Amino acid sequence: MFIQFTKMHGLGNDFVVIDAISQTIKLNPKQIRKIADRHFGVGCDQLLLVEKPVNNAADFRYRIFNADGGEVEQCGNGARCFAVFVREQGLTANTVIKVETMKGLIELTVEDELVTVDMGIPDFRPANLPFLAENQAETYDLMVNGAEYAIGAVSMGNPHAVLQVDDVDTADVAALGRAIESHHQFPQRVNVGFMQIVNADEIRLRVYERGAAETLACGTGACAAVAVGRLLGKLNEQVTVHLPGGRLIIRWPGEGQKLLMTGPATTVFTGQIDCE
Repeated sequence: MFIQFTKMHGLGNDFVVIDAISQTIKLNPKQIRKIADRHFGVGCDQLLLVEKPVNNAADFRYRIFNADGGEVEQCGNGARCFAVFVREQGLTANTVIKVETMKGLIELTVEDELVTVDMGIPDFRPANLPFLAENQAETYDLMVNGAEYAIGAVSMGNPHAVLQVDDVDTADVAALGRAIESHHQFPQRVNVGFMQIVNADEIRLRVYERGAAETLACGTGACAAVAVGRLLGKLNEQVTVHLPGGRLIIRWPGEGQKLLMTGPATTVFTGQIDCE
């Protein structure tokens, strides 16, 4: 079974994007892992499927699969690539695109080389991540490998834990990120952000992504970090987030308001792969 695909990235967070409207696609986790493999496949952090919407209010349906083959709810960098892809493929000429995801509708706005994603309202309710906690709080003390860490917890359509660190360059992202990702208080696992606050308008961030390990950029992780920082009163309404792969602009007026993420999306190459 040969599948046509496009390789894309958002600040180095890379994707295999597949048009499941113009071709019949039915992938199982084993096939997704093969495509995502950087030695035997195309290689990517996530695979994105473009489908016809189920909801009549949407232009498309957007499905996201991590490199381990598991389907997840949301991906901010992927959403920007999605917007560029459907326009480049001639599937739409719209500059404002409504997309159905596992967690509801999102709106993508394309302006020149940048895409702004309406990421919805950050959800701090523990049950909605899910996160096992008795009450909602600004921060939680999490016991990991015999040490206690203060984290913020928020859903951006997918679950995030955010730790503030003095220096992201020296943060133990691999070991600590892996331990928190599979912590028993996150029954569906969690993405883990390591945030260094430079000033109220600027942060540095590294993210250990659920099912993909550390990536060069994580759009929902950038949104989550700013949301947690704003909740703690440490960040302003508009924040530049510096990730290993580049920068994103996050705007969030505050609780009960929608959060906007702006950044680039780049097409790398197209091709086909045998998924048998």
